[in-house]
Amino acid sequence: MRRSYEFLDHPGPIPFAHRGGASGRPENSMAAFQRAIDLGYRYLETDAHSTADGVVVAFHDRTLDRVTDRTGAISRLPYTEVAKARIAGTEPVPRLEDVLGSFPDARVNIDLKDAPVIGPLAATLHRTNAWHRVCLTSFSTRRLAQMRARLPLFTDRDVCTALGPRGLMALRARSYGGPAAKLVRLASTGVACAQVPYGLGPVPFVTEAFIENAHRLGLKVHAWTVNDPAAMERLLALGIDGIMTDELLTLRRVMSSRGLWPNETPATP
Repeated sequence: MRRSYEFLDHPGPIPFAHRGGASGRPENSMAAFQRAIDLGYRYLETDAHSTADGVVVAFHDRTLDRVTDRTGAISRLPYTEVAKARIAGTEPVPRLEDVLGSFPDARVNIDLKDAPVIGPLAATLHRTNAWHRVCLTSFSTRRLAQMRARLPLFTDRDVCTALGPRGLMALRARSYGGPAAKLVRLASTGVACAQVPYGLGPVPFVTEAFIENAHRLGLKVHAWTVNDPAAMERLLALGIDGIMTDELLTLRRVMSSRGLWPNETPATP
């Protein structure tokens, strides 16, 4: 029997605000998340790193250098130092706990960026009791496995997690006629969705066959990071289950034109 994930309980394709909608406000800032909510988004995408003293922050890079006015590796700095940094010179680096607390009706897709974040993240989700409204993903298959192994220690809920890189490659191989046994096993052990790039260079990663095979295994398919309206249209036509974008207004317009934006009816000619 397939597990049921409250995170995925949504009518139609899910619009995700990637890093809060990085084109409109400084990425992964409270200002970006607030703008996304104001535009009608209920799914936020963010990243998780842990500071030297175990505070989980919503931040993409390993270091502060690229997007803030300070430098240094987050994992080597106490939170008091990270808190002094300003994204784009203006916005503080938010704690994940503050993101979850400030937007209690939002669902948050969380990319685990390093191994040290696993324990602090589990503790944060336990404190906030946010298990039902998060989905956990990572570019590391091992990291995801370690996180899944911890979940039963904190909660008896079915927590949404995504396929890791190995699972995604196996699913892609299946789309070209490869075996599905490994994916069936993965899908039965707490994996709810496949979150994939729109394409690899000029080659689309998401195809009709890929989506069909994922759906046969009970997996939803979410594509990232899709900012081009033509690509959004293509994915929606293929039956995609979710799109992550920096261009919040563009995705809302495209979905609204198809009657797919939450709580809207189809546009009339």
